[in-house]
Amino acid sequence: MNMKTGNKSLILPGSMAAAESTRAPQKKKCKTRNVFFLSIFFLIVTASGAQAQFFSLGAKGGVNIFKISGQSFSQQFRFGYTLGGFAELNFSKKWGLQPELMWSQTNTQTTNDFNMIYGGVTGQDISLNYISIPILLTYRPIPMLSFQAGPQYGILINQNSNLFDNGTNAFKNGDFSIVAGAQLNLGHLVAGARYMVGVSNINDIDNQDTWKSQGFQLYIGIKII
Repeated sequence: MNMKTGNKSLILPGSMAAAESTRAPQKKKCKTRNVFFLSIFFLIVTASGAQAQFFSLGAKGGVNIFKISGQSFSQQFRFGYTLGGFAELNFSKKWGLQPELMWSQTNTQTTNDFNMIYGGVTGQDISLNYISIPILLTYRPIPMLSFQAGPQYGILINQNSNLFDNGTNAFKNGDFSIVAGAQLNLGHLVAGARYMVGVSNINDIDNQDTWKSQGFQLYIGIKII
């Protein structure tokens, strides 16, 4: 049941519980889509690795400086962490592909508007953890410098169950983003900076407020192979 207060609607926990059952088929589809993206990722790594002129593997880690846009959340950028591995598939001296498999963290906080719209918790710290799969086209004008751009798909691996009394999931299981940045290549060491902007609405409650992730990532890494 919805109760309107001014120009905004208050969704009571009971109605959220009912809506949750209708979202079950959607979540099943989302899990299938996640498996599909993982399969595509490993297929690209295997096929490209066999054909590429140069191939290397590495590990990397760094910090995220992210926020979730939308009136429900604080617009302050907050720090999180990222850790994982990458592959370099170089087809020539200038062009290549860099797929990655990363754990990535986004932190934010709910505002009073969240409580006004959804009846949730104001000032609640939110920490979202994703398995992120960027697949980036790489261009190297000189050996020390790479420019990278491409899509990224994030698979949500946790949910904040304390946003609502009944544990309703507020966030979608997948987040699609566009990534662009630059990387320094210092022998076996790499260091870089990226900007990421989400293009999908990760609000899994309704369409009253659009939530999209965006922010910067700084990292360092080492080529192992």
